[in-house]
Amino acid sequence: MARDVEENRNLLIRCALLTVGWLCVALGVIGIFLPVLPTTPFLLLAAACFVRSSRRFYLWLVLHPRLGPWVRDYLEGQGIPLKAKVYSIALMWFSIALSCYLVPLFWARAFMLTSALLVSIYILKQKTLPNPR
Repeated sequence: MARDVEENRNLLIRCALLTVGWLCVALGVIGIFLPVLPTTPFLLLAAACFVRSSRRFYLWLVLHPRLGPWVRDYLEGQGIPLKAKVYSIALMWFSIALSCYLVPLFWARAFMLTSALLVSIYILKQKTLPNPR
């Protein structure tokens, strides 16, 4: 959990990372209440953005009493909840399928499908948390 925060010195990049980070926090919080949005991936992305842009916000997220456990479980190698795995993979494949339908270029479709396959394998290889949140 005690990761070294590598704040980016470029102000434009820091602002972009902070914006994406807070957007992900908002989507993660909405995902707690709305079963269509996965909470864990959004909070992990927020943590990744904050670790590169703001030590204060990274620590706030990781140490938060409600949001922190989702991030800490992954960072400490305990795993990802089954619900998060299912939602992540399902939403990713839905968005990739829609993108493949909309983009007629073969090389783009091949890249998207390959990326989705590799990310799915990565998610499935992660430990699954035994007790749901």
